[in-house]
Amino acid sequence: MRDYAQVRADGHITKAVAGTALNLLEVDRFGLDEIDQKIMLTILEKYRGGPVGLNTIAASISEEADTIEEVYEPYLIQLGFLNRTPRGRVATDLAYDYFKIQRPDLFRRGDHPALF
Repeated sequence: MRDYAQVRADGHITKAVAGTALNLLEVDRFGLDEIDQKIMLTILEKYRGGPVGLNTIAASISEEADTIEEVYEPYLIQLGFLNRTPRGRVATDLAYDYFKIQRPDLFRRGDHPALF
């Protein structure tokens, strides 16, 4: 913000200047940047909401697993978009709603073996 305001807004940060700078950086209303969104969309779309392992997510988006775990994941968990489970990372209902993705029907015919 400071750099943007210094170059484009005579050094003054106002709500409008901050909004313009955040739009330029593609930061959404929850503060999610491109990598945050890429992580969540990968879990939601590619891995049907999880559970999915950290290394699998990292390989899918070409990012270091340590960076995801230490930089991005805490905020996604704090927002309530992501849960850590013993089986892997799982997207929450809030994440499905925010990204406007329909939760997959886990019990469609053919997805699970028949009981009888």
